[in-house]
Amino acid sequence: MTEATGESTATDDWTPPDLSGKVAVVTGASRGVGRGIALALGAAGATVYVTGRSTRGGARTEDLPGTVDDTADEVTARGGKGVALRCDHGTAADNEALADRIRADHGRLDLLVNNAWGGYERSADVRFDAPFWDQPMWRYELFEASLRGQYDVTRRLVPLMFEQDRGLVVGISFTDGDIYLGQVGYDVFKSAADRMCRGMAADLRKRGVAALSLHPGFVRTERVAAAWELMGSGPAAVVHSPEYVGRAVAALLADPDVGEKSGQVLSTGDLAVEYGFADVDGRRPPAFRLEGRMSLATRMHRLTKAVDGAARG
Repeated sequence: MTEATGESTATDDWTPPDLSGKVAVVTGASRGVGRGIALALGAAGATVYVTGRSTRGGARTEDLPGTVDDTADEVTARGGKGVALRCDHGTAADNEALADRIRADHGRLDLLVNNAWGGYERSADVRFDAPFWDQPMWRYELFEASLRGQYDVTRRLVPLMFEQDRGLVVGISFTDGDIYLGQVGYDVFKSAADRMCRGMAADLRKRGVAALSLHPGFVRTERVAAAWELMGSGPAAVVHSPEYVGRAVAALLADPDVGEKSGQVLSTGDLAVEYGFADVDGRRPPAFRLEGRMSLATRMHRLTKAVDGAARG
């Protein structure tokens, strides 16, 4: 690994599957996991509609780097076709406009990745792992709006998959069995996201459309990168790039038997072994599991403090 980045210098030898002709929507793709998924799909030749609230020349959520325009441009540079669309998935009119645009452009859709999640916004305002009686309702409402947005955009877009009797809906989330995530609202809505995919899979079973949950591991997003120097060497040993998740999504979309996984909760690390791909640095980080006594909510709180400290420094 290099001291400056904590990344391996191994050679990346990933051969993307051929997804030319495929049409995908990746929500919340201005940065982070959504951006990584969009870029991997672009490298495989797909047309990717990149949605989010951060735009070039406009506002950026949490003032973090990255916009839908930047991601779409890089999707095209990778060999696919990137289409940037400013979209607030908590707004029904934006979701309907997205469906109308894809219907007009292609008349069909192959993949929807529900990645948009506003639940980490304003994380520095109140401890993320505070007990529920000390949590403000606005935090619960951020979670609620994120899940509602995923539900709404999915119900509007899946009919575009019915004409071809094939499609894939991927929900990006995280749970770890019955382990409590350390904050009531967080735990409820992350579990609900997995459960929603399972229910959608049941409803879609006669339509040839698969729906499943995909869990990333510890991802080096822009938020994590902002606090990298303060996090120490421990996280560096297990962290992976956002594109590692994208390669899992690309492999799933290319799999003619993906319907057999419908309704399941899958992990990026396990899929890397099954489909034989590695991260951009040549490593293959395993599936992420919560270990020790520190909850995921407390980990997120400490990360937020580190990001805030790095920004102030």
